[in-house]
Amino acid sequence: MQIADKTVVSIHYTLTNADGETLDSSVGQDPLVYLHGSNNIIAGLEAALLGKSAGDSLQVSVEPGDGYGELRDELVQEVDRSAFQGVDDIDVGMQFMAQTPWGEQPVTVVKVEGDNITLDGNHPLAGQVLNFDVEVVEIREASAEELDHGHVHGAGGHHH
Repeated sequence: MQIADKTVVSIHYTLTNADGETLDSSVGQDPLVYLHGSNNIIAGLEAALLGKSAGDSLQVSVEPGDGYGELRDELVQEVDRSAFQGVDDIDVGMQFMAQTPWGEQPVTVVKVEGDNITLDGNHPLAGQVLNFDVEVVEIREASAEELDHGHVHGAGGHHH
């Protein structure tokens, strides 16, 4: 069987950045299981996996536009400490949920200068080329319930 839309795919992967630093890996853990064609993984990796079979290994380089997007300056904003009611200590690296015109969005504190707090709403991997070493472990047909819900159920997937 080959990877196609509406198949459940299990992969092992190692993700590295342009400097070769490992950012994430499933090696030594359960494989990542996803529903192909349902936007469960980044577009560039999903496109590269199309047509592959169990046992295939591949290296994929994903540009920002097919990964977590380009860095967007408009997602970096300075706010006053008073916006953080009930939070005594605010440090670089802390994450919060912010209300935006598009709904709630995670933001990361990137600078603290007195009462001025700079927040970044970009994904931490935005603007980066992502390099994946991937091994396709297993492929199966998705169940009707998985197709209806748009994600994998059971082992390695979502539990209701």
